Amino acid sequence: MRSLPVAQYLLTFREVLEASLLTAIILAYLARTGRTSLTRYAWYGVCGAVGVSLVLGATIWLTYGNLVEADKVLFEGVAALIAAAVLTSMIYWMAVKAKTIKSRIEGHIEAAVTRGTILGLFSITFVLVFREGLETVLFLTPFLVHDLTNTLLGATLGVVAGLLLAFGVFRVGLGLDLRKFFYFTSILLILLAGGLLGYGIHELIEYGGLRGVDSGWWGQSAYILPITSESLFHHKGVIGSIFAVMFGYSVNPEWARVIAHFSYLVVAIPLVILVYRKPEVFGLMVARLRGFLRPVYTRESADPPED
Repeated sequence: MRSLPVAQYLLTFREVLEASLLTAIILAYLARTGRTSLTRYAWYGVCGAVGVSLVLGATIWLTYGNLVEADKVLFEGVAALIAAAVLTSMIYWMAVKAKTIKSRIEGHIEAAVTRGTILGLFSITFVLVFREGLETVLFLTPFLVHDLTNTLLGATLGVVAGLLLAFGVFRVGLGLDLRKFFYFTSILLILLAGGLLGYGIHELIEYGGLRGVDSGWWGQSAYILPITSESLFHHKGVIGSIFAVMFGYSVNPEWARVIAHFSYLVVAIPLVILVYRKPEVFGLMVARLRGFLRPVYTRESADPPED
């Protein structure tokens, strides 16, 4: 049975909304400062970023299609792990930088326009939007190589929904607490990233088996649920697939997958709640961690050697 493209929709929806937010900041600043004649160069950057992202996605798909079966399994595993890592970093970057992102972007735009560099304006817009496009491609790759049709469907719906919401917020004046919106979607994305992490580990264990590598206890089943593959609640069924995507659900997961998934959620969920609800506490934790990791030089090593 074909699963519902919930993850593909959510990932694309969030990324399109972020890209729209960044673009709206640039366009609004140019309009506010009486430089509407330059907006076309910003749009050139947006279109260029979208085009390059689509080419990158097509290239990944074509590359995957030319791999042998064992290498496809390895590709899916590595892609899932990379997607989980990038998704996690994106969530925390947005949470930490959201308060200052508007002033930082406006500062870069002002500097580029003041210098009279149209290429600079194009480059800033291109980089900001392409980063969102690159993240989208990375996030969707594990799904793209597994189910092209469903991924394209979910991504298309996500793009439409993201653009409609962005239009409602920035043009119609629809009231929306963006910080609260990103807070709740970040928790959903953390759950999704945990599922990607578990899936990536599962694929690497499967690849090892194809290459004759014994994973030992780590590759053994942690539990086996009495659910047949024809059941709607199987992780490939219509209902079970939704839980598989959002929560990493499986009727027969390996110990390595269960441990990695559980450990990730135990750390990531409290942190994302902390960074949104108690940013000052999170900032203090980060400062202490940096201080702990910073090399400590003893007084003896700092003093010049004695003759």
